[in-house]
Amino acid sequence: MSQPEQTESPEQQTLNSEHEQLVNPKAVCNVCKRLYRDPKILPCLHTFCSDCIAQLEPFSLSSRSAEKREGDTAERQEHAAVTVTVLCPDCDSEVDLPPSGPAGLSTDHLALDEVFLETLVTDGPLGCDLCGEGGAESRCEVCCFNLCEFCCQAHRRQKRTASHSIQSLQDLKSGGSLSRPVLCGLHPGQELRLFCQPCDLPVCLECAATLHRDHRCCPTQNVINRHGDSIRELVTVRLRPRMERLKDSMLKVEISQEALKERVDATVNEVRAFARAYASAVEAHCLSLLHRLEELRVQRRNLLHLQQAQLQQALLDVGGSVEFAERLLSCGSDAEILSAKGVTLRRLTSLAESSYDPPPEAVAPDDGSSISFLSWEPAGEVGGFPVVGVIHAKTVDLSKCTIEGEGLQRGTEGQQGLFVLVCRDSVGEQLARGGEHVLVSIVHKEKKNCTMESTVVDNSDGSYSVSYTPEEMGAYSVWVCVKAQHVKGSPFPLNVKRKFRHHVGTFHCCSFCSGGGSKEARCGCAGTMPGGFKGCGHGHKGHPGKPHWSCCSSFVEQSECLPQSVIAAISPRGHLRTVEL
Repeated sequence: MSQPEQTESPEQQTLNSEHEQLVNPKAVCNVCKRLYRDPKILPCLHTFCSDCIAQLEPFSLSSRSAEKREGDTAERQEHAAVTVTVLCPDCDSEVDLPPSGPAGLSTDHLALDEVFLETLVTDGPLGCDLCGEGGAESRCEVCCFNLCEFCCQAHRRQKRTASHSIQSLQDLKSGGSLSRPVLCGLHPGQELRLFCQPCDLPVCLECAATLHRDHRCCPTQNVINRHGDSIRELVTVRLRPRMERLKDSMLKVEISQEALKERVDATVNEVRAFARAYASAVEAHCLSLLHRLEELRVQRRNLLHLQQAQLQQALLDVGGSVEFAERLLSCGSDAEILSAKGVTLRRLTSLAESSYDPPPEAVAPDDGSSISFLSWEPAGEVGGFPVVGVIHAKTVDLSKCTIEGEGLQRGTEGQQGLFVLVCRDSVGEQLARGGEHVLVSIVHKEKKNCTMESTVVDNSDGSYSVSYTPEEMGAYSVWVCVKAQHVKGSPFPLNVKRKFRHHVGTFHCCSFCSGGGSKEARCGCAGTMPGGFKGCGHGHKGHPGKPHWSCCSSFVEQSECLPQSVIAAISPRGHLRTVEL
């Protein structure tokens, strides 16, 4: 809701600053922040100046025509024609204004009393209600008029008002209470002493005699009890208990808000204390990791220095001896060569047989590549707080690496084989990282030009999955190398066999009987009979032994051992046997 901008003069600003210091806020409009001027009551029971209400921006405007129904009041008929809706500046409620505008709203006479009392307390100027000229000094409690000195004397001289009680404004000021007459807006000076029941409005005597002469009007004191009781009943029976419940609910909400604030503040302190302690633990863990790195650096540096010293000493020994021998051979005479031959040969032989001479591929200077930081790996607790992040500095030891899986020893033609290489450190623990250079080569032992492709997958946990698919049967050699060096046991022997398939022949006694005693009898499917010349137990010469069943249907017709009926009785399982070719 937007309010109209008002440009105030310096005098108005000064007046506003004075009003800001007023004691009684009930005498001040919440829109203009000044004393009420013609205060009007909105349907939401909030009071504002009439001109302040007129300047409110309409929230909605609806026009509708309605037939006047008999018995409807003029106010209801007028309201039925046009409805202007504005938002209350205090409660932001949608309230309807009458078609006549703010002038059609009820006047807040209590607010006028508060304005009069505030003016009285702040020594503000009060005019005479009768003559309107002189300054008021007295007030008639019966007529509720402010009177100047001249009008006060006239008021006492008149027979009709001579008995009225008149008090000094100074006495009223010290008492802090007063009441103002409610005057008619159509007939100035006429107090609203009657109530028109059909119109539901208070009226003056002249209004009752003219505008409401056909209506039933009665003195206000006769109907005040009935209407006052209606208001009192709503307030006492329904609204005040609700107000008490709302206050109790508000109190609970306030208590909850305070408890929430206290709990949140306490939790904030806990979080901050935890953060400080946890930060200290993380800092201590960081220093521990840095100390570990420094130890590794010194340890590896010392090892490199030792290796460098060994290589340098071996190089000096070999280089000096070679230089002496070459100089002896190139510059020495025969006698000189023969004279120094003995000691020279002994030294050269000693160096050639026992001096430090590691192969270049075995020399692996530590460049720190094995040192890594695993940021999310649990690292235990520090000060009671779990921390993550560890330093890994394990190096692969080829003598500790292991191979897992049957695919390294045997395979089947046309079927995928699989084995796993597990890289371990010097104490046999599996490395927790990947990245090693792993090379696997599978070569046929008899056919040197027959190789087998293999696939190596880094599992990033120190293990490497190796898969292959052999195309030919036979014996192979499997070379498994890490950093161009064989792991322990490499090369490994691999035996690839033929694949199996089912036979569809009839099972009977044995191939020896079916094949006429030939040890090289072959199956009808071109496979070698597994029975060979093993005995069937039927007493054939040179063929003793236990019964042995084999296939196949191609030899059943040639069998001279047992008739077909006996074979079926001995071999009730029929065609369910599987034979390796």
